[in-house]
Amino acid sequence: MLAAAVAALALAPEARQPAAQAASAPERLALSEVEGLALSAVEGPALTEVEGRLANVRQLTSGGENAESYFSPDGRRLIFQTTPAGGGCDQIYTINIDGSDRTRVSTGTGRTTCGYFYPTGTELLFASTHGASPECPPRPGYERGYVWPVYATYDIYRGRLDGSGLTRLTDAPGYDAEATIAPDGRIVFTSTRDGDMEIYSMNADGSDVRRLTRRPGPDGGPFFSFDGKQIVFRGRELGPGAEREDYLALLKDALWRPTQLEIFVMDRDGGNVRQLTRLGGANFAPSWHPDGRRIIFSSNHHNPKGRNFDLFLINLDGTGLEQVTFNPTFDGFPMFSPDGRRLAFSSNRQAKAEGETNVFVADWNDGK
Repeated sequence: MLAAAVAALALAPEARQPAAQAASAPERLALSEVEGLALSAVEGPALTEVEGRLANVRQLTSGGENAESYFSPDGRRLIFQTTPAGGGCDQIYTINIDGSDRTRVSTGTGRTTCGYFYPTGTELLFASTHGASPECPPRPGYERGYVWPVYATYDIYRGRLDGSGLTRLTDAPGYDAEATIAPDGRIVFTSTRDGDMEIYSMNADGSDVRRLTRRPGPDGGPFFSFDGKQIVFRGRELGPGAEREDYLALLKDALWRPTQLEIFVMDRDGGNVRQLTRLGGANFAPSWHPDGRRIIFSSNHHNPKGRNFDLFLINLDGTGLEQVTFNPTFDGFPMFSPDGRRLAFSSNRQAKAEGETNVFVADWNDGK
């Protein structure tokens, strides 16, 4: 969710070349971008033996960059974003969990990111730039170093399951994206409307907007717990100094420089913020296990300067860190099905071309 962008975060120096940026960037910050930078590798036969939490891993997409897949309330469909192998702007699709009935639900214009289903199962939302222009927004150059776009033309839209009847929910200046929804319909999202990357909430119709975080730094990627009482997010508080000045200056121009991130949890009203990880590297794309006691997220803390991101599980009190995936490239954007029986995630595993990212669904083994 920056769809994707978020994750882009602590990539190896060799990834910071113009060729690498050719990969598309879903925005959570739009974290999808990071994945496109990981190198593909051939899965060895030992991988399924090591990944004991996962069984019956199925690849649902093929070719291009497919990421940020999130379950419908009944667990039967996923909503995700994709960039075709031939290039172009990210668009939002839905698909059955067996890979059938793939349907585009965004307009086909502008760039989109961060789709999510409403709890009723009859509507969805996503962020898009199509309201400002039908064209793909331009990518930044390298005049200011290695930076990612945080497009100020992103707004959040609500529509029917087929993408019809779109209504714009946000209209404040600045980036609005990375939305997820609580069971009661309350939406939480990331915005730069106040000059910083902060987390906000609003009603299902876009009314009653409230700012939840108030600290300098890239807070975002918020995800409601299944009971709607808590929010997990990625972030990093920046103290006074050159790094914060650079961050805020770039943000004024809708840019963001990848940095280290950790995982935090807060109450749904923004209170009781506590830091869950202190791992170093880039920790992002957190979401909840349905039991409300565990968080799953993506991280490269085991090799902060590398491009190998894996999924990790951790208890809500910060204990019990457990590595879930061991694929030597990128695994990210995990989400459990509402019943906890399946895990959806995005990965470079089994890629046929460098940067190819696909959506996978696996059965979850919760036994120990």
